Amino acid sequence: MEIENEQAYQNSAELDNLSDIPLSGEEENAATGENKTEINGNWILATSINEAKIDARAKRRLRKNSSRDSGRGDSVSDNGEALKSGVAVPTSPKGKFLDRRSRSGKGRGLPKKGGAGGKGVWGTPGQVYDVEEVDIKDPNYDDDQNCVYETTVLPLDEKAFEKTLTPVIQEYFEHGDTNEVAEMLRDLNLGEMKYSVSVLAVSLALEGKASHREMTSKLLFDLCETVVSKSDVEKSFDQLLKELPELVLDTPRAPQLVGQFIARAVGDGILSNTYIDGYKGTVDCDQARAALDRATVLLSMSKGGKRVDNVWGSSGGQQPVKHLVKEIDMLLKEYLLSGDVSEAERCLKELEVPHFHHELVYEAVVLVLESSGEATFKMMLDLLKSLWRSNVITMDQMKRGYERVFREIPDINLDVPHSYSMLERFVEECFQAGIISKPLRDLCPSRGRKRFVSEGDGGRLKTESY
Repeated sequence: MEIENEQAYQNSAELDNLSDIPLSGEEENAATGENKTEINGNWILATSINEAKIDARAKRRLRKNSSRDSGRGDSVSDNGEALKSGVAVPTSPKGKFLDRRSRSGKGRGLPKKGGAGGKGVWGTPGQVYDVEEVDIKDPNYDDDQNCVYETTVLPLDEKAFEKTLTPVIQEYFEHGDTNEVAEMLRDLNLGEMKYSVSVLAVSLALEGKASHREMTSKLLFDLCETVVSKSDVEKSFDQLLKELPELVLDTPRAPQLVGQFIARAVGDGILSNTYIDGYKGTVDCDQARAALDRATVLLSMSKGGKRVDNVWGSSGGQQPVKHLVKEIDMLLKEYLLSGDVSEAERCLKELEVPHFHHELVYEAVVLVLESSGEATFKMMLDLLKSLWRSNVITMDQMKRGYERVFREIPDINLDVPHSYSMLERFVEECFQAGIISKPLRDLCPSRGRKRFVSEGDGGRLKTESY
């Protein structure tokens, strides 16, 4: 009896250390009281019942701890103490809710599927998947599902070609990047229309400026052997010679310009040297014959030392200032001889120097001051009025030209007497015509009347006021 009581006392002491769940109120009363309980007609002490419950609970705890620690290599002794140091038995009442291992007491507590299971997991770490081979004997195998599809671009027809390529060429005249044009042409399926690229570019350049023709020649050179071949270039110029009668309707100078394109292409090496010789005695069209003659003359001049790559001349800001001044002076002198305002306006636009138009205003006013007749006065007034109304010369360029004259009028007066009075008259006429503004008119210098300061000053004159 004493031995049994001693064992029950030891079990209760061990449970106090292992159990992390407090006893309920009835169990506490049963543990402290001496009441008896009838079970199946037998009266049993309440302490014995409590001891049996405690023993069953301790056994469940031991089984659960042993299943948890089996995966870590730890073991628990019969009295619930961990055999490996540093491993403590969980005592928190929330531990069983936070534990993600099986609560059934089965298994070793390892992760499912060797760590390859779970949400967002595609396999065990380090696993490499091979390319899945299609099984032809598979009943679900379908030949159509194993085809390789490629994007096919249909070749452009004549109408779609012109509609697509015209904006590309016109945009090239703005930015001048031949590589961008080449990339855009590679994305298109030109098919048999490759030779038409050169035809379209030259046709648009004929209607443009000299700088556009120079850019077109550079474009043809850069596209040769990359997008189009030399045979395509020869075919394009053959087509241009055939279309010259129609091109002349829009561009009267088309034969000369096409001849310059042919000479430049031969000089750049994208046309053979025998291209022109192949047409000798076989041309019936007058325009085509004129174009070939123009090309022959330019190529013969190149043998004498003249460069064919300068056939379009230098345009825009690439021209030296002295050359521009000379061109404007010749323009004004030709205008005084012919009196054609539209021709003078066309020549000024061809120079492509809108930032240098103030030079024309300056030279025109100086010619008026240096002339003695009324014809030059009236013609220059009409020219400036026409250029102002057509917006060829802007307000800023007009102002800069007059301000230059105002600054240099003392020097001009040394060579041209009475230039002050002529300048005042011309400025007033320009103001009445609406060419200049009132503030600019008020800036016009005027020379005061000479008189003596006072008697006895030795003949000293009063300082001139401007």
